[in-house]
Amino acid sequence: MRDVLPELEAWRAEQRQFALATVVQAWGSAPRTAGSRMLVAADGRIAGSVSGGCVEAAVIEAAQETLKTGAPRLLSFGVADETAWAVGLACGGTIEVFVEVPPAAVLDAARAALRADLSAVLPTVVKGPPPLLGPRLLLAVDGPAAGTGSDEIRDAARAVLDGGRPGRSSVGDIELFVDHLRPSPTLVLVGGVHIAIALVRLARALGYRPIVVDPRPTFADPARFPEASRVVASWPDEALGTIGLTPGTAVAVLTHDPKLDDPALRAALPSPAFYVGALGSKATQEKRRRRLIEAGLTEAQVDRLHAPIGLDLGGRSPEEIALSVMAQIVAVRNGRSGPRLDPAQAPPGREPRAAGVR
Repeated sequence: MRDVLPELEAWRAEQRQFALATVVQAWGSAPRTAGSRMLVAADGRIAGSVSGGCVEAAVIEAAQETLKTGAPRLLSFGVADETAWAVGLACGGTIEVFVEVPPAAVLDAARAALRADLSAVLPTVVKGPPPLLGPRLLLAVDGPAAGTGSDEIRDAARAVLDGGRPGRSSVGDIELFVDHLRPSPTLVLVGGVHIAIALVRLARALGYRPIVVDPRPTFADPARFPEASRVVASWPDEALGTIGLTPGTAVAVLTHDPKLDDPALRAALPSPAFYVGALGSKATQEKRRRRLIEAGLTEAQVDRLHAPIGLDLGGRSPEEIALSVMAQIVAVRNGRSGPRLDPAQAPPGREPRAAGVR
């Protein structure tokens, strides 16, 4: 829902009527995952996507009908469905899309949770008695519950909030889709260097909260990073302790100065951060590894380090290097193994720039 939050805020403020379409299950090579959403306004405007374009027309038509009748609908598209073939979903994927006019109280609670970057769950009844269909409840960490729901629905929601898997489940004679509205991931950039300027812009576009850390006043100038969530003028180990590294945090160390890099890595590598990377050539990485182990880190902790940082895109400009770094961060967060930069594969006499920027 975060990707349609700007339109959701604007349309609520304008009192615009709209329906909400949510992918509640996806199989095979469906182009969008469960939880993907699209808003469809009564005047024909749309925001977001449920299929990347394949079934949008059919979903928009169903949403317009739901706006007229108020009745939620569960739509199914797959390769055996003539409608799906007609609109292009012939790649082996199947999706189910739930279309509704969500209750204002629950919708506003979801907006508030997203704005506050809270972890929240939104259970939606997608099959069952008509009076129960739709979202009637939102539970958030460190926030009050909104709406009402049976004890069974609340238990299913709390299980996801406590670390269970979101998705479809059966509760008695109803079927639920429990969506987890997660806080935005955070990217901590150690070093307010030129590459960090491009990284902040790209990270923001990808939905990350970028934080820049640098003890040097010239580099920790907020005017250099207008799109950063924060600029922290402090030593990296102190700053990372204050920021707090979570499983939703990525750390990119960019200074190429051991006085700043090493304290940052000593703090980041033992942490639950899902990604830690650092600039540096192969030779720099070998020296860094020895220093970190001598400082007390384990082999397993140092093995977590992505260095040379980034995917091997052959980039040279700060923007291209930033793309290389963000591509690797996205791959790691999604459980994919994009290849690391390999200096041995560089043309003779030249290392990949993202691996050895000085």
